[in-house]
Amino acid sequence: MKLLVMSDTHRDIATMERVMEHWREVDAVIHCGDSELPASSFESKPVHIVRGNCDFDEGFPEEEIIELGNEKILVVHGHKHQVKTTLMPLKYRAEEVHASIVCFGHSHLLAAELQNGLLYINPGSLHMPRGRKEKSYAIVEKVEDTWLVNFYSAEHKILESISF
Repeated sequence: MKLLVMSDTHRDIATMERVMEHWREVDAVIHCGDSELPASSFESKPVHIVRGNCDFDEGFPEEEIIELGNEKILVVHGHKHQVKTTLMPLKYRAEEVHASIVCFGHSHLLAAELQNGLLYINPGSLHMPRGRKEKSYAIVEKVEDTWLVNFYSAEHKILESISF
C-alpha cells in the first residue's frame, strides 16, 4: 500500500497537481484540508480531501475514513482536535472508528510517529511550511510489517525518511 499525503496547499493548485502527477502510481491521494479551493475543483481528481479551517466550501467533509486492504485511515484537518498541543483527541477519534492510520494537517509542521500501533502522519504544508523552509508532502508505504514514511519537498527531493 502506498499513500500520497498532502495538506495546507492554500490555493496552490499548481504545486498540488505537479505532486499528484509525479506520484501517479499510489493507492490513494489524501489531502488533509486547507486547500482553499471549491469542492468542485476536485470532482475529476481521485483525491480524498477534508475541510480545514480555511475551507469555506461545505462540499468537503469534516473527516473521511478510508479503507485500503487491512488498514483503516482517518483523515481530518486537525483544527477541531487540538493538534497543535496534543494528539489525544485524534487518538480517541481513531479508536472510535478503529483506524490504524491518522492523517492530519493544520500545524504546517511535518511529523510522523507510531504510538501503540497507531500511525500519525502530518505531511507539513505544500504552501507555507513551519519549522523548516521546504514545502512538504509525505509518501507513506507499508512493506510487509514495516511502515515507511518519506517526506519530500515540493521539488520531490527527500527531506526525511522514517520507518516503524
